Amino acid sequence: MCTAYFLSRLGIDVIVVERTEVAAAASGKAGGFLALDWCAGSPLDALARRSFHLHAALPNQITGEWGFRRMTAYSGFVVPESDPHRHTPAALHWLSDGVVIEHRLSTTETTAIVNPRKFTSAVMSAAQEHGVELRRGQVTGIVWRSDGSTAAGVEVDSSVVEADAVLIAMGPWSLLATEWMALPPVFGQRSPSLVYNTGADVPADALFLEYHGEGGDIVTVEVFPRADGSTHVTAFSDIVPLPLDPANVIPDASALDRLHSICERLSPIFRAERVMARQACFRPVTQDGLPLIGKVPNTAGAYVATGHNVWGILNAPATGEALAELIANGVARSTDLTPFDPIRLQSRRTDSSVSLD
Repeated sequence: MCTAYFLSRLGIDVIVVERTEVAAAASGKAGGFLALDWCAGSPLDALARRSFHLHAALPNQITGEWGFRRMTAYSGFVVPESDPHRHTPAALHWLSDGVVIEHRLSTTETTAIVNPRKFTSAVMSAAQEHGVELRRGQVTGIVWRSDGSTAAGVEVDSSVVEADAVLIAMGPWSLLATEWMALPPVFGQRSPSLVYNTGADVPADALFLEYHGEGGDIVTVEVFPRADGSTHVTAFSDIVPLPLDPANVIPDASALDRLHSICERLSPIFRAERVMARQACFRPVTQDGLPLIGKVPNTAGAYVATGHNVWGILNAPATGEALAELIANGVARSTDLTPFDPIRLQSRRTDSSVSLD
């Protein structure tokens, strides 16, 4: 959606092909947490910094309300119920006793949050206002010119959509494109989450808490209060077959039940009747942990943007801006995409199939 928006601002005609609905998968079910400098020292640093500033600027450029809000972040841990210190008063008034806050991780200058579904939808609407067409349908292949290495469009259901450039940006479902071109594989990692209706009861503080289970396992629980009065809580992840259709993503009921039990331990605010959504999404992950952004190796007119893992919402604007520049002008000037060039993983690509349900 961000690439379509920035391409439209450059006067490029764009068609977005969507199989299910806008923000049907992780783009609508992620936490929406944004951080300016949490990728410092990694190849993601410049992309994240540029994108954080774009997130702050876009509310002044795009009509819509997606709850961009500055926030503080803290780390801490939850004392096991069997521990005699479980009655230690919490440092934050809305948390239960035994929830210990150890460090402040950020200030409102460096962290923020958005509602990811509302953000993605607003960007799509803005793109449509600039002439982008949203077309429903399933992409079943790439159309190639006679030389066999230049993209000329895509197959959508039983028809052909002609194009001068094709962008694969389907999250973990981008793995389908490995059957159409020499693209490094992308894998899906499932993450469950609960969304609570907390109103004004939870302040603008993101929490990263270590929860010590009775069996000795340690789980990191992430708590993201949003400006619209909802609070997104997530923990755990697992590897299961990726369903062919994003609409068929099913959360593990036992994982969500366990997550709710942990939430009840965190605060009396997280009551069962306040649960708005029990859900899961698949995060796109690559072999080296970095996204694939740029030209598809050994082809012309084919591009990819996927594999952002936990930073998909954060890095979406800068990814879209730089890709639009690359597609329209042949070079990305706003952000250097070299660290994310898919060619870096070409030597690791195998012909093994990836499981799909």
